[in-house]
Amino acid sequence: MKRRNFLSLVSAGSGGVLLAAPSITQAATTSRSKKIKNKADELAADVVIAGGGLGGCAAALAACRNGLKVILTEETDWIGGQVSQQGVPPDEHYWIETHGAPASYRDYRNRIRDYYKRNYPLTADAKSRTNLNPGDGSVSRICHEPLVTVAVLTEMLLPYISTGKLTLLTEHKIDAADVTGDEVKAIQAHDLKNDESVVLNATYFIDATECGDLLPMTGTEYFTGTESKSQTGELHAPEVANPKNNQAFTLCFAMDYQPGVNNIIDRPKDYDFWSTYVPKMDTPWAGKLLELNYSDPRTLKPKDLGFHPEGKKTGNMLNLWLYRRLVNKDNFAPGTYDGDITIVNWPQNDYFLGNLIDVSEKEFQKHVEGARQLSLSLFYWLQTEAPRPDGGLGWAGLRLRGDVMGTEDGMAKYPYIREARRIKAEFTVLEEHVGAENRRLVAGDVAGKKSADFYDSVGTGYYHIDLHPSSQGVNYVDFGSLPFQIPLGALLPQRMNNLLPANKNIGTTHITNGCYRLHPVEWSIGEAVGMLVAFAQLKNVPPRAVREQKNLLTEFQRWIRTQGLETHWPNS
Repeated sequence: MKRRNFLSLVSAGSGGVLLAAPSITQAATTSRSKKIKNKADELAADVVIAGGGLGGCAAALAACRNGLKVILTEETDWIGGQVSQQGVPPDEHYWIETHGAPASYRDYRNRIRDYYKRNYPLTADAKSRTNLNPGDGSVSRICHEPLVTVAVLTEMLLPYISTGKLTLLTEHKIDAADVTGDEVKAIQAHDLKNDESVVLNATYFIDATECGDLLPMTGTEYFTGTESKSQTGELHAPEVANPKNNQAFTLCFAMDYQPGVNNIIDRPKDYDFWSTYVPKMDTPWAGKLLELNYSDPRTLKPKDLGFHPEGKKTGNMLNLWLYRRLVNKDNFAPGTYDGDITIVNWPQNDYFLGNLIDVSEKEFQKHVEGARQLSLSLFYWLQTEAPRPDGGLGWAGLRLRGDVMGTEDGMAKYPYIREARRIKAEFTVLEEHVGAENRRLVAGDVAGKKSADFYDSVGTGYYHIDLHPSSQGVNYVDFGSLPFQIPLGALLPQRMNNLLPANKNIGTTHITNGCYRLHPVEWSIGEAVGMLVAFAQLKNVPPRAVREQKNLLTEFQRWIRTQGLETHWPNS
């Protein structure tokens, strides 16, 4: 076999309702599988996982830990998904240090901190902090550099790579599938670096891609966009469904600031468009997109934002510089960093002029390039036109940090995608299960203080329901939710027997995706699916039977708890 491009090392509850709307876009009626043409170069394993994000890595760790042989593919050259290739520091909940995620996720977070303590010249104060936050960004308790995640996840996977249990194929994109009836037989990965293909054979396949790419390839039924109120009964659902209504995506970038230095980049080719662009939304935007204001997600009224790259206070306004700051120079020995480093994932570079779901590769790349031009235009605007507290315009010392993002232009390797194809699942999580207001309406004031109790829970999570402006002109939809469980039924396609989801492609709706799409939940989903495959293999039953047979479900839940997965929130 030819040398493959392996990783380069770096230092259901009660009250459930199934969607009954066949009119929503489904792969079986809109897309044909691309057949595998050449089986000359093949690899085999117990399970093949497509996508090396947090869900894919967690699934691989769980499956390998329990004796399975695994092949894990990743389209880019960095594993880690949201937190690495996409440059998004972890979005988490208040209790993440102690519960509300698997023990392995907290281990990952602590390894991030330990990596800094072992390898970076931290100040004595920073090094003494148990819960070190390297960047002290306000969005997360553990804002850190993307490459540290790559190093830590690599460290976690290496024992399985070196023993042959795990084959890790970076820069490999899945482009075809071999399907017979309700079974996936093999998938084909294209080596993007060497322009070769390899066929991957397995008993089970896990789709941990960012868009749910395996679903149309395998003919697995799925949903996209927005369901209608008549289909789901959700309080915040619109009257009319729209399969094309997906949340904006963002091409994030990293930057720092050098006072007194002129780092102004060439004027981006689309700057004239973006500098005057006013978003066209169902509820009016605050003004031009490239301004320090936006629509408040909760009220949709105009809200001002602050910006100061030296971290100074901006009145009562959020200083965007501090929001997703990856490096706080004050946490490190004097002279280590000239200044802070921050990530730009703001309302001003959310791209909603096109869709990345169920479009051609040419259309996909067109919109990614559009998002690149938007982000470059935002950066140029910050350098030249952003209002300063002293009355001047622009911060010429702002500098793109491609070295932080692993790219030449400073942009992320891959767009931050908030919404994917979602499987037509055995059980679909609705707003009535997790939305605070909708929950009170269906369960009463007392019961409405707690999310639905799923008898088949295999994980826990929490985030408010946060839907960014969409490709179809729907402004923010943002409201409160409750700490929730992850039902096993949402991880099981209704028809396919050996294909499972491990990212944002589980059985949620457009609305509930808004709280099931964040970092620790994706990890929880991936780990549960990895263990489900191992359990099904051990018991010689299809994954669906684990949920259908009460004794198997009880045994499975007990087993995953012994390995650190949480199935319920503490009563307190």
